[in-house]
Amino acid sequence: MKILFFECLESTHLFLVKKLKDNTLKPPIMVVAHHQNKGIGSRGNVWEAAKEGLYFSFALYKDSLPQDLPLESTSIFYGYIFKSILEEHRSKVWLKWPNDLYIQDKKIGGVLCTLIEDKILVGIGLNLKVENKNFGALDIQISRKDILEKFIEKTEVFKWKQIFSKYKLEFPNNFHFNFHHKGRILSLKNASLFEDGSILLDGQRIYSLR
Repeated sequence: MKILFFECLESTHLFLVKKLKDNTLKPPIMVVAHHQNKGIGSRGNVWEAAKEGLYFSFALYKDSLPQDLPLESTSIFYGYIFKSILEEHRSKVWLKWPNDLYIQDKKIGGVLCTLIEDKILVGIGLNLKVENKNFGALDIQISRKDILEKFIEKTEVFKWKQIFSKYKLEFPNNFHFNFHHKGRILSLKNASLFEDGSILLDGQRIYSLR
């Protein structure tokens, strides 16, 4: 995978979306920035929580994804791989359904997925230092380089079935939390997890890819 490094971008995700749409860049490609000044999060929100962070987005052709990966659960797949790298270095990070990285009850980052024709674009942001007390930051010391190298290596070996078998054991961590869906805030207290990564909540099947 080709990797482009930048000191600062408005948003690695928006940068890569533009380059893919005008055919300036093609998958497999990753864009990495040490700083963002207009990062985006879930539901198009501006992500400005971090004083220092790791931000990267990468694009793959859909047909290069693991064959057993439900496209709707791309954020769970890559989010879990990412958090497992941090866990290996004794971080207490966990993946809140469907795309948020948490330590205890504080959000420290997230995963954003966008489908563009035959390409899937995945963006990951991680707080390393924060000033806003409403958010958290990574609880270990690890270099950006080590995270990225291990992430790329792991994405090439795991299948959805392997990731899901681990994630479902940790899914009960979600039961004390809420999430946003179609303009509403819903409790995950009574959510049931399906094998494709979707959940059943109040009789409604909900998927993570928006």
